Amino acid sequence: MHRRALILSVLAGPALAQGFTFMPEEQLLPLLRSGGLNLYVRHAITDRNQADTGRRGDRAGQRNLSEAGRVQATQLGRAMRALNFPIAEVLTSEVFRAKDTAELAFGTERVRVQPELIADDYTSGSATDDARAASRLLARPVVGGNRVMVGHIVPLGLVLGRGLAQQEFPEGSAGVFRPRGNDWEFLGFFRAEQLIRAAGI
Repeated sequence: MHRRALILSVLAGPALAQGFTFMPEEQLLPLLRSGGLNLYVRHAITDRNQADTGRRGDRAGQRNLSEAGRVQATQLGRAMRALNFPIAEVLTSEVFRAKDTAELAFGTERVRVQPELIADDYTSGSATDDARAASRLLARPVVGGNRVMVGHIVPLGLVLGRGLAQQEFPEGSAGVFRPRGNDWEFLGFFRAEQLIRAAGI
């Protein structure tokens, strides 16, 4: 937890006070249907009565999905299928709230754990190294659809180089990235509920 406090102190600042909006559906839906994007999905809604211990593989020592989160994750996957968004692969953090989100949305057989997506409380590496590894992942080209990556708020803030407010990147939302050679272009955020509503679920 000390590491997280240090990271947040670095990221916190004027960026938290800036205004933000989610991508409008008329822009978002055609974009996701076209494929070739990396979608960084924050895990679904969690039980805030639980706390993280930093112990990998210990479900009881982690903040897990709430029942609302399990419903949200399931509906997000259903919405993506109903809206005909092509999914090339699904990667996830090994932390249970992220892994459960990915499996509920896309099915266990499609999900692969990706070390670069680990939550900041569960890695002993430097924040800079973690951000570089995640950034390289977001720059990776995608063939045959979109790549879904289920992760956490602090690592994405490190990649973007600024603090992310909870309202800007709430649980169940996603950032959209277009690979650009060895780099990426950040296109914006959307909420799970936008897709769920658009799909009529």
